[in-house]
Amino acid sequence: MENQPVNIIDHKAFAGKWYSLYSIPTLLDKNWKQTTETYTLVDDDHYDVLTTYHKEGKAEQKTITSKLFFDEHKPDGDMKAQFLWPFKIGYWVIELADDYSYVVVGHPEEKYLFIMAREPKIEPELLRDIIERCRKIGYDTGSLVSQEH
Repeated sequence: MENQPVNIIDHKAFAGKWYSLYSIPTLLDKNWKQTTETYTLVDDDHYDVLTTYHKEGKAEQKTITSKLFFDEHKPDGDMKAQFLWPFKIGYWVIELADDYSYVVVGHPEEKYLFIMAREPKIEPELLRDIIERCRKIGYDTGSLVSQEH
């Protein structure tokens, strides 16, 4: 495995709810816990994303909306997330289960990493394997934090 986006994603199969299980967070989501992301495919050219989360130590659920764009001239896994117009950040799907049960989202410079699944848990052995693959391609897996689902 290399740190590169996957070539082909079935955009309809990718849509739906994902539980963020472990992450090397960005500045935006540094203190978020129990994060979920729901991707809604719009006009076959982007996703509207609804993110729900709890700030660490707080009971109140919060939400944020964003968009996730893909480009027909690039691998399907090479996407751009937009939280605030006009700014976009790189978002690479670097690993995706054949059955779309889990996804690993990274960054071109290994700055952040998200391990997400369709359920609020993942098999421990599979998780260890994913983390080891990410470590081997350059991610600082010692910085992974649990989303505490």
